[in-house]
Amino acid sequence: MVPLQGPTGIYGPSCLACGELAVEQLNARDGIAGREIKLIVVDAGRDPEVVAAEVAALVDSGAVEAVAGWHISAVRQAITRRIGGKVVYAYAAMHEGRDDTAGVFMLGERPANQLLPAAHWMREQLGVGRWSIVGNDYVFPRVTGTTTRLALQDTASQIVSETYVPLGTTNFSDVLQDLRQDDVDGVIMLLMGQDAVHFNRQFAGQGLADRLTRLSPAIEENTLLGGGAGANRNLYAAAAYFDNMDTVESNELAMAYYQRHGAWAPALNAVGESCYEAILFLAWIGRRCGGIGMDVVSPIESGTFYGGPRGLVRLDGNLVNQDVYLAAAEDLEFAVQEQIAWAT
Repeated sequence: MVPLQGPTGIYGPSCLACGELAVEQLNARDGIAGREIKLIVVDAGRDPEVVAAEVAALVDSGAVEAVAGWHISAVRQAITRRIGGKVVYAYAAMHEGRDDTAGVFMLGERPANQLLPAAHWMREQLGVGRWSIVGNDYVFPRVTGTTTRLALQDTASQIVSETYVPLGTTNFSDVLQDLRQDDVDGVIMLLMGQDAVHFNRQFAGQGLADRLTRLSPAIEENTLLGGGAGANRNLYAAAAYFDNMDTVESNELAMAYYQRHGAWAPALNAVGESCYEAILFLAWIGRRCGGIGMDVVSPIESGTFYGGPRGLVRLDGNLVNQDVYLAAAEDLEFAVQEQIAWAT
């Protein structure tokens, strides 16, 4: 389940390319639990209830035996209401926190190991401590904003203001007017996909990039390309994966990805890599439990590690802890500055 339209549709090609690579690599070995994998794509860029209805029909008819992918948390919540407990669900995206629905594994970053250590790094290294939050108006930005505001209380950093706009917003003039008046050092961006592209272009166009630092847990290489180099000054991102990370595991994925899809492939980024990793996670479950049906998938002890392009990842209930990095945008690429969280 990956977005192929709407504000997050900008991520879709990367998700599909990475998902297809994972399936081809696994099928060249033993698939999942000895069975060949067939990938059925559902467009998760539509209304959450529409997506959930299609996924539920596939699950209830037996057409699919597990679900995976990157999509916003509003889509995840609609899906879990329909299929929760019926099949294993490998949710790849960064998220706002725990979801205890049976069968759901939350494989992405979360505020505790992504945004909060990034804000601490920004304060220590750049002196950025007074923040405005600008995010889309749905569960992930709202809960993440609240979590960040509460976590930064009684520290050297603080949230001064919060603004949430509908998904699909293209005109940020009112938001930018408020930012010019706020006494802040930076903006925490909780905007998705094309919304972030529009915001970054207008933000830089009004000269704010020279005065205010931006930090995001969601911006990736497609967003940099969409905004253009001029929109990316003073922009930072926190994620468990970047295209030019120099680790053994990330280099292996990059080599296989560009060999398979060519030099002009969709951007290899944290969003696409998370889809790759979600499918590999299903294969890991299959090896560990002998299958991926809810009748054979047994509880997995917290502290168990598994490997992937992000290195070793540690399960914490149905959440994971992974190494997370802080990177600075340099024109149309990211340059990793420092590791800010660890899987252990």
